[in-house]
Amino acid sequence: MSKTTRILLALAIGLAAGIALAAIRPARVPGAIAIAQPIGTAWLNGLQMTIVPLVVALIVTGIAASAEAARAGRLTARALVTFVALLWAASALAALVTPVLLDLFPIPRGAAAGLADALAHAGPVGEIAPFSQFIETLVPTNVVTAAANDAFLPLIVFALVFGFALTRLPAEQRERMTGFFQIIADAMVVVINWVLWLGPIGVFALALVFGAKAGTSAIGVLLHYVAIVSAVGVVVWLLAFPLGAIGGRIPFGRFVRATGPAHAVAISTQSSLASLPAMLRATDELGVPVAKSGIVLPLAVAIFRVTGPPMNLAVAIYVAHLYGVDLGPAQIAAGVAVAAVTTMGAVGLPGAVSYISSIAPICIAMGSPITALGLLVAVETLPDLVRTVGNVAMDIAVTATVGRRRPDDPAPGETDALLAGDVQ
Repeated sequence: MSKTTRILLALAIGLAAGIALAAIRPARVPGAIAIAQPIGTAWLNGLQMTIVPLVVALIVTGIAASAEAARAGRLTARALVTFVALLWAASALAALVTPVLLDLFPIPRGAAAGLADALAHAGPVGEIAPFSQFIETLVPTNVVTAAANDAFLPLIVFALVFGFALTRLPAEQRERMTGFFQIIADAMVVVINWVLWLGPIGVFALALVFGAKAGTSAIGVLLHYVAIVSAVGVVVWLLAFPLGAIGGRIPFGRFVRATGPAHAVAISTQSSLASLPAMLRATDELGVPVAKSGIVLPLAVAIFRVTGPPMNLAVAIYVAHLYGVDLGPAQIAAGVAVAAVTTMGAVGLPGAVSYISSIAPICIAMGSPITALGLLVAVETLPDLVRTVGNVAMDIAVTATVGRRRPDDPAPGETDALLAGDVQ
């Protein structure tokens, strides 16, 4: 049984146990909560303790990898610039779309109150300065203090500056330092996997408390969460089609038809990497020279997941609404920035690890509690499917845009030779 299945099963059993206990033996609910809540809190703390070193290490190594790729040539540099622009644009889009969706389809109040109450004691929440001090707080006076206080935005600024500074060092020193940070990231992933191995216990404890306090409405808020976050991902996925048609100068219907097989593979495998051969064939059908698609598309799969920032930000905004946290311009701006920056570093991590490492910094930077993430990660299966499908469509669209055919490019039809060689 996979880790995701075990956690999802623990969520279902915990909710059922909590609901049944509240209905059949209400007098025993306080005693059960007194036992379960500390267990769930300890498990959440185990996840939270890895976030600062993991995020810093991922940003530093991500910058190093991107800088190395940019040195490969003008096409790669143009692709990287396009990736970054789309990540920021997608983050800003989610900041606009998610509140609108929550206004149109509000969170079920009873269930929201139950979840917030069930997880109310799971730790402090980071704060962000008012908008008038936003620029001033971007640069930390003491990076250790920023890390200790979970001040993620200034910490990320420092990590970005440090990462770019490493790219200016001689190759031997640069490789030594990036290797050091890669070791930190790898070690933190091991720790998170250990914590997630205990996930069924932690999720069961949290779900039992949630079910006992919120009753059957607990199921409603989880379904509502899945629907809202998935809807944001669908918006990004749909934008891939006009981007490919306009940016790649390809008729809209032709783009839709060419991406169909890649979508089918993405749905069946939930893996962008497994969809790469189908994506390469799609770009070949769209007339993108194989010499360009063979560079841009694997690079996109490796470091570009455009659904990450908007859907991660949607989760953070959802949690803020769940707890009644008012989000002002400074909080939204911080969320957009952290979502766009941390996503490229989290690419390549396992799903549950990426979920925590990408979303927790956004929540903390926005002043939104992270305690609900321990439950929400258990229902990430459907949103993760939307993420994969959206990423595959956007990867093809970006490749068609960046690698648009020019008069001096070779003739199409070379993809099969490429697949038989470098891409397996």
